[in-house]
Amino acid sequence: MKIKLDGVARILSGFVLVIVAVVIVLTAFWVGFSRGFIYGKNEQIAQDQKYISQIASATTIPAATSKPVTKVVYVTPVPVSKITWGGPQLWEAVNKRRIELGVNSLSVRDEICTLSSIRLNEILKLGALDGHAGFSKLAERTDLKPTFEKYNLSEFLVSGADSPQEAVNLWENTLGHKELLSGGQYVWGCIYAQEGFGVAIAAY
Repeated sequence: MKIKLDGVARILSGFVLVIVAVVIVLTAFWVGFSRGFIYGKNEQIAQDQKYISQIASATTIPAATSKPVTKVVYVTPVPVSKITWGGPQLWEAVNKRRIELGVNSLSVRDEICTLSSIRLNEILKLGALDGHAGFSKLAERTDLKPTFEKYNLSEFLVSGADSPQEAVNLWENTLGHKELLSGGQYVWGCIYAQEGFGVAIAAY
């Protein structure tokens, strides 16, 4: 019986020794792990602080005595039309040239001015002369038909002139358009002009 108890005691003592050894190993591991974690955390904090200090020194705000930064703003210039003359100036130039050529000046008629205004708007919208195509269509309009029945109407167009005198010169030197300046048969008329385009309608 004593022998059996001695064997059990040895087993128990061996088991206890194993448990104690395991506890020692785990304790040592835990202590090492904790110290390593704390050390690593402290190292990371130190590196972060060093990095922040570098950024702060690189982005230091200059003193008030520093040279101010000039802000450059690029503005695209808006093209300004060099054409400053219009219908009244061209009307005056046409009548002046008619008198110089020995014919009467034209007298204004409101219904003829209505036609000139419509035609100039059409040409400005088109951005080019239309070869009198729009003028022919006006005669078909019911509201304008009485004007075409009342007068013998002629349309004179010009484009690209930088001045009223240049427009007059273009008409005078273009076959068929000189009649606006030298045609004594014309008694009434009206002229509208804008952006280098001119519309003159003369009548008798």
